[in-house]
Formats: sequence, C-alpha cells, structure tokens
Amino acid sequence: MAPPFVVFDLDGTLIDGYDAIGDALGYAMERLGERPPAADRIRSMVGHGLERLLEEAVGAARAAEGVRLFRERYPHVAVEKSHLLPGVAEVLEELSGRGHAMALASNKPAAFSKMILEAKGVAARFRGIGGPDAATPAKPDATMLRRLIAEAGAAPASTVVVGDMEVDSEFGRAAGCRVVLIPGGSRSREELSGVHADALLESIHALPAWLSGFK
Repeated sequence: MAPPFVVFDLDGTLIDGYDAIGDALGYAMERLGERPPAADRIRSMVGHGLERLLEEAVGAARAAEGVRLFRERYPHVAVEKSHLLPGVAEVLEELSGRGHAMALASNKPAAFSKMILEAKGVAARFRGIGGPDAATPAKPDATMLRRLIAEAGAAPASTVVVGDMEVDSEFGRAAGCRVVLIPGGSRSREELSGVHADALLESIHALPAWLSGFK
C-alpha cells in the first residue's frame, strides 16, 4: 500500500508569515484611514481567507478595496518577511524520501503560496498547490481538497490533512480525511485540545513517526 497522501496548510504550519501579512494588512488599512491591529490580534485573524481578513479589518463595505491594496503590497514583502518554521525542510525531505506524495492547501492565493515556497526552496516537494479562486471557495469548504486528492490519484481515506487551526480540521473532515493538528501558528495547544483531530502533535518533527503508524 502506498504511503498516505499528505496535504499541508501553509501559514502557521509550514511557515511563519505573519509579519508579511501584518505589513500588507497595515498598508491596506492605513490607506483606508484605519489603524492596524496589534501583531497578536493579526495572528488570530488569519486563516479564513483574504476577503474575510479584510472584511474583519475594515468592514464589508471596504473589504474589496482592502483586498486590492493588500495584494498591491504583499508581493513586495511576502518572501522577505516569511520564514519556514523549524524542522519543516527536514521533515518534507524525509517524507519525500519515504514516498509520500504531498500537496499544499491554503486560504492564501495559490500564486502567493507558490512564490514563497519556491523562494524557500521547498516548492518541488508538492505535487499541487491549492488556494481559493473564482471557482474554489476558501476552507473549510472541501472543494480545494477534493481536487488535490483527485489530481494525486489518492483517496480521502488515505489522505492526511496537517494544519494548525480549527478550520483545517473542518476542511479535512468535510472530505473524509484524517486530520493532524500542530500548535504554533495562530492557536496554542490548549486551544486545539478540544478540536476534533486524529492527532495533536507537539511539533512537525513528530509527524513522520505518526505517519509511519497510519492504518
């Protein structure tokens, strides 16, 4: 039997990109006459897609303009202010060596995710990079995940979604997949302890061992 197909979230799971998001969000909000929130508040707002982020930040009436301004700024800071989390490069290399097919599913637009992963030298590890677009709703809708599974020739029952938030659990469950949560992004271990998941790991370093016991 082939090793399970692994679908990773991006922000808070593979990268710390909150400084870049905060920079672009601040740029958008200041141009709309708003004061940007504190860094810890931004961290708690991230994860549900760009439109939702800006709607929360500047209100529904100005969200579309906020998104436009965010997209104007973000490409200039995304790579410089985003960093792979500890152990990510090594774990991706190990899983690739064990024969795991891997993909990325983020509520960040796919072009931004690809740009960051290429700059950090790990994009080639992923068979697919998914994100919301006109035909693909943001998580927790499972359309993105089902497409990645089909493109990989995998099955939901042999797919593991790895993330750091409740939305990742809802996303994986909606497609009939296993879910592994790892704190360290926008949620603490205590906050994730009550979320429905097959495993709550201490760090990404523990993922290969957990996957080796997948049945």
